[in-house]
Amino acid sequence: MNPNDWISTPAFIAILAMTAMTYLMRAGGFWLMAHVRITPRVRRMLEALPGSVVVAIVLPGVVKAGLPAYAGLAGVVGIMIATGNQFLGVAIGVGLVALVRYFGL
Repeated sequence: MNPNDWISTPAFIAILAMTAMTYLMRAGGFWLMAHVRITPRVRRMLEALPGSVVVAIVLPGVVKAGLPAYAGLAGVVGIMIATGNQFLGVAIGVGLVALVRYFGL
């Protein structure tokens, strides 16, 4: 096998195109935000954005997974409110999901 045959030309072109688009999207966001005046309203929106993204990603999976995921989510939220420790919240949440699945609920 020739060392130059490890990847095909179309695959290499696709990888280069995805790399370029990823860079352009990230750089474009920084460029765009350099031209936005940060008002109190924009600042509040930007501060709320990470939580909104997490909810948009996590919630459909929780709804699909059912009771074990609801128990895990409740554990994460409860621990986060009580202690503010993200790592402990995730660990408890994963443990609750495993426990609920173990007992077949």
